[in-house]
Amino acid sequence: MGDRFDAVVVGAGVIGLTTALRLQQAGARVAVVTAEPSAETTSSVAAAVWYPTRTRFEPRVLDWATHTYDEFARQAANGVPGVVMRPTRMLLRGAAHDVPWWASALPGLRTLRSDEVRAPFSGGWAFTVPTVEMSRYLPWLQQTFSAAGGTLFYRRIDALEQAGVWAPAVVNASGLGARALCGDTEVRPARGQLVLVSNPGLQTSVRDEDNAEGYTYVHPRSADIVLGGTFEIGEWDTTPSPATAAAILRRCTELLPELAGAPVLGHRVGLRPHRDGGVRLEADPRPHGRVRRLVHNYGHGGAGITLAWGCADAATALVYRSR
Repeated sequence: MGDRFDAVVVGAGVIGLTTALRLQQAGARVAVVTAEPSAETTSSVAAAVWYPTRTRFEPRVLDWATHTYDEFARQAANGVPGVVMRPTRMLLRGAAHDVPWWASALPGLRTLRSDEVRAPFSGGWAFTVPTVEMSRYLPWLQQTFSAAGGTLFYRRIDALEQAGVWAPAVVNASGLGARALCGDTEVRPARGQLVLVSNPGLQTSVRDEDNAEGYTYVHPRSADIVLGGTFEIGEWDTTPSPATAAAILRRCTELLPELAGAPVLGHRVGLRPHRDGGVRLEADPRPHGRVRRLVHNYGHGGAGITLAWGCADAATALVYRSR
């Protein structure tokens, strides 16, 4: 099977599939190898709203976020399944409200007027960002990849060198799996628990960033609402906690009383691929057996949907630059 493809991407979450598509668009014959279907990846559980959750500022991160915003805005305009531009409000407490570092990535961010907030909030921001329903978007990514001649292999590999059987160039988009594949102990899970409820007619996403009781957000979708959440670094348990679910429901209902009594449709837990040092996106100079070019693209934490297309562009450039 050696060198049947120009490049192989390890991982079939949103980072892996967007990278595979960008490599195809650059003219490469591409395969994706994954231990699990896209529908079983962390990406499939994500609330998937453009927002740099727990992501610190770096110029390159702002660049990735900007390119990703622009790509999703284009896709929303073109009717790509699952992608919509949704109004969002970020509510703040306290006296000082600095403009967020990511504000330049999107047009139209404005300060909320005094009549748009109520206690305990003292201000906030209004903006419009992409919301992506992953149950529709991941299949579209995979189908687009396959229609362009891509091949998907369901295999579990124990070392990145093993991917060299498919292609001389490898992009490591293995997410949390990079902890074992790369021996990268900076990679740890950030457990996220969600509650899905029926939508009583809400259209605007709302975030309470400063809630001392927990990470709180309300994200409407076409058929339900995602309520969250948690960001528990180092926790591996994927079983929903009833106590955590009750706390999420309480916080979100306090935030938006319209949610009171909304039927609960389900509970979800995902393990975000958090990396202490931030995203690892770089060419690896070390030899890896048959792999002549290795590019890492993992560690996006809770910002996968925020950075995916920008990182895919950057990873593709690194593959071709190292030729």
